[in-house]
Amino acid sequence: MDKRKDYLTFMASLDEALPIEEWPLIKTALWWAAKGNWNKSHNIAQDLDSEEGAWIHAYLHRMEGDKFNAGYWYRRANKPYPDLALDKELEQIINTLLF
Repeated sequence: MDKRKDYLTFMASLDEALPIEEWPLIKTALWWAAKGNWNKSHNIAQDLDSEEGAWIHAYLHRMEGDKFNAGYWYRRANKPYPDLALDKELEQIINTLLF
């Protein structure tokens, strides 16, 4: 499997108005995050009771600038608070969780 190609295909799907309905919630949450729709992504992520969901949730709070809340969610995800740019972290999350 070519992760870079899969990532680029996923990112190209952002041109669509809506994510694919059959996608799992993790993929849908990441799609909305990549699309820039914090609220839709957060509504899904807060209902994902897993380390993966916590990682997405952490990223979203970091994206909004809430370092304290993000730190809580990174701890729940067993991830260190990143020093990556937001776009690089999102790429890392997508590649790790989806491909």
